[in-house]
Amino acid sequence: MARAALSAAPSSPRLLRVALLLLLLVAAGRRAAGASVATELRCQCLQTLQGIHPKNIQSLNVKSPGPHCAQTEVIATLKNGRKACLNPASPIVKKIIEKMLNSDKSN
Repeated sequence: MARAALSAAPSSPRLLRVALLLLLLVAAGRRAAGASVATELRCQCLQTLQGIHPKNIQSLNVKSPGPHCAQTEVIATLKNGRKACLNPASPIVKKIIEKMLNSDKSN
């Protein structure tokens, strides 16, 4: 009986390690599946447009530089549901941002 207990002892830590590793993988998988786009640690705008007609824009999202991306990102949600990245240095985009900010202040 003592011999059976001794032989089971070495496999028990191995089983415990495997169980803990599996638990960690499941927990990490759930966290990754629930992660939103906003918390991604990379730039969302790989290509930008120089401008777009303001009548096609439903809303505008300006993201400041941070740990996720070193540059300012301007993401326009269009009335057809698509999203477009705009060049924040473009004079047309600057006017669009200014116009949107002014229309928000007047409301």
